Amino acid sequence: MNTSHLMVCLFVLLCIATACKPLTRPPRVVFETPMGAITAEIYPEQAPVTAVNFLKLVDEGVYGNHKTVFYRVVRMNNQSGEVKIEVIQGGLSDRDVVAPIPHETTEDTGILHLDGTLSMARSKPGTASSEFFICIGDQPELDFGGKRNPDGVGFAAFGRVVEGMDVVKKIQQQKDMDQYLVEPVPITSIHRLP
Repeated sequence: MNTSHLMVCLFVLLCIATACKPLTRPPRVVFETPMGAITAEIYPEQAPVTAVNFLKLVDEGVYGNHKTVFYRVVRMNNQSGEVKIEVIQGGLSDRDVVAPIPHETTEDTGILHLDGTLSMARSKPGTASSEFFICIGDQPELDFGGKRNPDGVGFAAFGRVVEGMDVVKKIQQQKDMDQYLVEPVPITSIHRLP
């Protein structure tokens, strides 16, 4: 191989090495429940406000010590209105301990409410803090421009279940009264995977 060919090969290899980023997996967390574990990927690069807040609460142990439960289930047969969704909702039993965060829309993050999406519960924009929900099936009415809330800005999605959707569906089928579980399902811990 002559020098010019060697230089071209080295140049091509340098371009490839510069263009390639190391592949890193998004952080993963595990929700431990008596019904089984749910593992989710969290997307801090796409949803920096929401995902980073959630991971901070996980890392600080805010969701620990049996203070966290799945307490609400929404199915097609237990809601009224035109826009129906299917989710399970959970969070802290004492919701006032965490300050609210700014609202990140799906238009900002590109994370849509698909089957298994992890998202923040809220009343009006900018009120989400520690309550979250998991989508069962695709839920486009929860995205920016969706009609689930009259404000039309949707909810702040920040992760996705990668293992344990069978557990999510089992929780959703538990007995409820007006969408609130008769017996909330304890989340014994939420922790990061190494």
